[in-house]
Amino acid sequence: MPIIHPLADVQSQCIGPKTRIWQFSVILEGALIGDNCNICAHTLIEGDVIIGNNVTVKSGVFLWDGTRIEDGVFIGPNATFTNDLFPRSKAYPDTFRGITVRQGASIGANATLLPGITIGANAMVGAGAVVTQDVPEWALVVGNPAKVIRYIEI
Repeated sequence: MPIIHPLADVQSQCIGPKTRIWQFSVILEGALIGDNCNICAHTLIEGDVIIGNNVTVKSGVFLWDGTRIEDGVFIGPNATFTNDLFPRSKAYPDTFRGITVRQGASIGANATLLPGITIGANAMVGAGAVVTQDVPEWALVVGNPAKVIRYIEI
């Protein structure tokens, strides 16, 4: 059974066991959140979002429709996800271009991810990076625009 803070607004019924949802989080109906996740305070998860198991979403993160987060992902504080290439007030696209973050990847604090990109498995996005294109598996990217500076070895 998930642990949901009484000051969170959770409309989804699809939240895995041992997942913690902290105060002032909003999770819309239809969102799917796996087991053993930590959804920190001051977050928003829209209805067409899928989050795997063992994921950490730190404070100040908003996950918009079309976002797909695989198992074991870390999303740092205030990381910015987007889903609309040409945003205009009161003008919405027919479909949103969500972001996919593959298994084991980490997104640094204040990173910005543009619509439609994929962060490869086990990749790392440095704090403050602006990601404008797909990131390969095991790559470490930093800067604006984000560039691969090396590959991670374990």
